[in-house]
Amino acid sequence: MAGLALSVILTLPATAEISATRAAELEHMVLQDCGSCHGLTLKGGLGRPLTKAALAEADREVLSLIILDGVPGTAMPPWRPLLTETEALWIADYLKGETP
Repeated sequence: MAGLALSVILTLPATAEISATRAAELEHMVLQDCGSCHGLTLKGGLGRPLTKAALAEADREVLSLIILDGVPGTAMPPWRPLLTETEALWIADYLKGETP
């Protein structure tokens, strides 16, 4: 039953619980915080490119888990202490160009 609940949560639109104000804050975070490693234009730097083209085939749930838990052994930190799962999904959708 818990697996079903988790799959339902992960398939909800990421924008369902994100206010316009929080969306603006998350967009600013992506450009400033993520941009510090992934390049201010998100075309790559210390971290991989985060452009729509580079992430076209990426799964939004996988991206959200990378955002939340980081990548051990790399410079990618976990953001789970600062973001909710819904916010991480919103960021994944934003990076893929799938937010309204």
